[in-house]
Amino acid sequence: MRLPDSVKIVDVGPRDGLQNELETIPAAVKVELINRLAAAGIPIVEVGSFVSPKWVPQMADTNDVYAAINFAPDVRYPVLVPNMKGFEAARKAGVKDIAIFAAASETFSQKNINCSIADSLERFAPVCIAAKENRIRVRGYVSCVLGCPYKGDIDPAAVADVSYRLLKLGCEEVSLGDTIGTGTPAKAQALIDTICEKVPVEKLAAHFHDTYGQALANLLAVMQKGVAVIDSSIAGLGGCPYAKGATGNVASEDVLYMLDGLGIRTGVDLDKLIEAGRFISGHLNREPYSKVSHALSGRT
Repeated sequence: MRLPDSVKIVDVGPRDGLQNELETIPAAVKVELINRLAAAGIPIVEVGSFVSPKWVPQMADTNDVYAAINFAPDVRYPVLVPNMKGFEAARKAGVKDIAIFAAASETFSQKNINCSIADSLERFAPVCIAAKENRIRVRGYVSCVLGCPYKGDIDPAAVADVSYRLLKLGCEEVSLGDTIGTGTPAKAQALIDTICEKVPVEKLAAHFHDTYGQALANLLAVMQKGVAVIDSSIAGLGGCPYAKGATGNVASEDVLYMLDGLGIRTGVDLDKLIEAGRFISGHLNREPYSKVSHALSGRT
């Protein structure tokens, strides 16, 4: 098992991170954070989501945020869309990348989006068709791949099935979410083995939460299986409002420090990334979750 020569980092902090904050984050702060992440060399920065402000009030200003970004030429700026209404809003805003989402747990699907897994995929079929017609790239998310807050362990075959169906809908990549962070390296590798019976490893990304402190170990484990796309969140922001105990995504700074130490190319500047983490943490009146940011506090 050899590690990939390069890894693509997808920073989900501006969306998956900030959507869980209780206080309102000004659009200008979000825009500055996104611009800083792009300037640090992050190739994909998830901007926000076109969802009902009733359910996710922090994302109500996604249209304004997207319009104000200083778009870097080699950076992609996806948004999450829940249905055709969200897709149309994204299309009108000029979005070129969208993400859709499903779950590997029936119970979580009902709790999260009030429908079955099958119904959620059916709902996204017209979204994917419209995206293809408008030359908009689509990414798929699968939640609860290594555990569900309601049902416990998840059958890897169920994850493989949902991942395959997302790919067939038109997703160019499927991001595997350990939503409650209960996965371990052996389980993570076994999951990849099962999924790869249906989906090429080149189409997979890892989105691991750090609730039990296992995220970096799990990422190393799946990289040994060929996964070369990692979702992370600046300053370790985020979690899941529908998953009790999900304390947050793995910090982008910590992921980059590990990748740099392994000699894996990312194109991301650690010092600039740390500064981006301190910037948003300062506006939230807290210290960055990133251990690297604390350890290197006197260097930058």
